Amino acid sequence: MATVSVNKQHAARYMREGLMCVITGCIEFSSRGDADIVRITDEVAEAITQTGLRDGTVTVFAPGATGAITTIEYERGVVQDLQGVLDRIAPPDGRWQHNINNGDGNGHSHVRAGLLGPSLTIPFVDGKMTLGRWQEIVFVDLDERPRERSLVVQVMGV
Repeated sequence: MATVSVNKQHAARYMREGLMCVITGCIEFSSRGDADIVRITDEVAEAITQTGLRDGTVTVFAPGATGAITTIEYERGVVQDLQGVLDRIAPPDGRWQHNINNGDGNGHSHVRAGLLGPSLTIPFVDGKMTLGRWQEIVFVDLDERPRERSLVVQVMGV
């Protein structure tokens, strides 16, 4: 069983007082579709900076049914590996009931989005996200065509 302890040096961070504030904004960009993986770490960090909040959480949410938010080590090999896994798990040329029912071709897109999930919440301390050394926030466009995307970014904290 794991044990959890609080580092006394950082305890003041956990006890910061003040009124909780919630600020909601968006990140807008174009994506190419077909499992295009777009790095958005800097935009999320800037959203936190713009709020002036020091400690809290930031949530990034992808409205729609064919986009997802996750973290990866954002380098070409991992990007290609993730795209390859998506092709093996939910191949575009597979037999998808969604395509049969609706006469379109993005059934695999909806399944992929369901597997990855539409949102991610990251704690931040002293205005900086607590991401690991190589961890980057990415949006994955799972639709079969290019799209204009708008992500919701909600920052809560003190």
